[in-house]
Amino acid sequence: MKFALVIFETSESRRRIQADRDAYRTAYETWIGRVAAVGKLVGGEAFDTERALPVTVRKAPDGSPRVTEGPARIGEETLGGWFVLETADREEAVELAKGLPTPETIEIRPILESA
Repeated sequence: MKFALVIFETSESRRRIQADRDAYRTAYETWIGRVAAVGKLVGGEAFDTERALPVTVRKAPDGSPRVTEGPARIGEETLGGWFVLETADREEAVELAKGLPTPETIEIRPILESA
């Protein structure tokens, strides 16, 4: 089964990471290496949340696109990136997510796979 670990940042989690970026990078890379070594990591990316605002496209009721600067959801937590894991089950995905060394929030979502 495939699961996405969706990472949400806050101002506080970004501040903590920026305060010791090298230590967090090392911890992330160690976690990534361990998960990849056991064949569970499918992929993942981090968003550049410090230098560029996202752009959001929404459809108006008439179907025309409306483009706005900024994230789709405004609030305390913003989307920071994701990992995709292939695990035996949800519980294994949760255990791997618990080991991700980050002050950020991690949401675990099953990925819909074609039949």
